[in-house]
Amino acid sequence: MESRIILIIGYVWPEPSSSAAGLRMMQLIKGFLAHDYQVIFATPAIHSEHAFPLETLDIKSYSIQPNDDDFDKLLVEINPGMVVFDRFMMEEQFGWRVSEALPNAIKILDTEDLHFLRKARQQANKMGIPLGLNELQNQFAKREIASILRCDLSLIISQFEYQLLVDTFKVLPSLLFYFPIWLEPNDEARPSFELRKDFVFIGNFYHEPNRHAVNALKEHIWPLIRKKLPDATMLIYGAYCDEQILKLNHDKTGFLIKGRAEEVNHVMQSARVCLAPLYFGAGLKGKLLDALVCETPSITTTIGAEGIAQELPWPGFIADDYAQFADHAVTLYTSKIVWESSVQTGKKIVNNNFNKGRFEPKLFQQLSVLTQTLGEHRQQNFIGQILQHHLHTSTKYLSKYIMAKNKKAENRN
Repeated sequence: MESRIILIIGYVWPEPSSSAAGLRMMQLIKGFLAHDYQVIFATPAIHSEHAFPLETLDIKSYSIQPNDDDFDKLLVEINPGMVVFDRFMMEEQFGWRVSEALPNAIKILDTEDLHFLRKARQQANKMGIPLGLNELQNQFAKREIASILRCDLSLIISQFEYQLLVDTFKVLPSLLFYFPIWLEPNDEARPSFELRKDFVFIGNFYHEPNRHAVNALKEHIWPLIRKKLPDATMLIYGAYCDEQILKLNHDKTGFLIKGRAEEVNHVMQSARVCLAPLYFGAGLKGKLLDALVCETPSITTTIGAEGIAQELPWPGFIADDYAQFADHAVTLYTSKIVWESSVQTGKKIVNNNFNKGRFEPKLFQQLSVLTQTLGEHRQQNFIGQILQHHLHTSTKYLSKYIMAKNKKAENRN
């Protein structure tokens, strides 16, 4: 009999108000619940005060630790039919234990975004060079793609990343499933051009691309905008502001650090234009998805726009050059015609590219097929079997060594 229990091993506690990753996790959880699965959540992370209260959805949650045999006992007790790893690091730490304790459990990797792509772009940006294979084939790529190959199915958030894995790294399409964050269109009227003011940026400052973007705004882009719009204000919102971000606040030039946005939609739909100069990163950018939902036109870079508009025009402008970025910002902020046209384009993107009804039924159909054909599916992925064997052996005995070492230290104390 098919088990309807799903264990999610989280990298962090889900914070849908803090990041796109948190929103994505909650969409997955609610999707599983809506399809009559029992969801259990476990994570080695410290609980956050901003974490979603999973108990309100009748979800049991557990604190777990790597290198701890108690996790094996928990697996047997729960006996899930599927295990979802939140990012490849969780598969590395706990995947071998799942395979040993529950060899018939379906293993799903939710990549969130491709970490190795973000790292490669960050390195290329730092060196001032175009992104190439030398940067892409980094240590994170070897780890992350190995994790994808060891799992039965990996959820990929961006079409660009899906094609990168298939075309450049030759990952079997049968191991991948394109599953973006979906957007919920809101029928209520959004504020008009005249009722909005200010530019806005929103981003979690644990995330390095956001820190870089805010510095680019402060040092290069905002001074150019301010010359043409001397009364304009740039509002910077984001969770986990530290001293380095807070010191960028400058009242005289209208560059204001506002901290965490408790109501993202209110902040975004009150602004006239969203600015997101993202020069490295991966996945889908949550701030730009928020802007779409709130009908707030945006200006971003080629990397920021990746995977969102697809075949449609961008709802605003795309510019990688600082001066062009600033010029487009002024145009979008001052031209009602351009602004309203961008709003209409954004509505088409939401309806065409991020409609829940296009993706969720296909995922659960795929999971149903996988449940029935798991043995055959794994036979077609012999490289994954090889990687599973070697990781299982090496990680297992490293873990046992660490446990023995810790136990010896405890006995001495």
